[in-house]
Amino acid sequence: MTDVQTSSPDPADLTEAVVDDASVSVETSEPTAADLDREGDIAADYIEELLDIADIDGDIDIDTRNGRAYISVNTDDESSNLSLLANADTVAALQELTRLAVQNQTGGYSRLILDIAGSRDARQAELARLVDRAIERLDEGAAEAALPPMSSYERKLVHDVVSERGYVSTSRGEGRDRYTVITAS
Repeated sequence: MTDVQTSSPDPADLTEAVVDDASVSVETSEPTAADLDREGDIAADYIEELLDIADIDGDIDIDTRNGRAYISVNTDDESSNLSLLANADTVAALQELTRLAVQNQTGGYSRLILDIAGSRDARQAELARLVDRAIERLDEGAAEAALPPMSSYERKLVHDVVSERGYVSTSRGEGRDRYTVITAS
């Protein structure tokens, strides 16, 4: 099993910037429904062009929820080679490229989520297994159990699973080194 690590900090994690040793708050406003729809359309166009270049068949669905645009690429064709792109590292890289394409056109940071051939569900199941193993360590007497660094989106998924299991989780570290620590309630 591999752990996905992002190569750059998620700007959604940043709450302040330091300029010449002076702390300055960064304004972060929730995107409007129209902003998210535009992000989704730009991202879908980018992914569609990529699929065309790679000669990969897939149907693109756009959804907006929780302040994010969600792009899903799936196919009913069992002979499709879409699974070539469903590797977690590949999806993470394509998501970052797609975010950059959106940012290039909108001028604003995108928090869109890309799912290819069910990769997000597979990663969520993998994260749940990581949480279960961490809870086993707690049940064996460990005071806390740390998980590997992961993106803010994945940490949120972990926090949700931990809460469902009746435990407590917090995030520690900064940027791409930010990770989750689980403790008993």
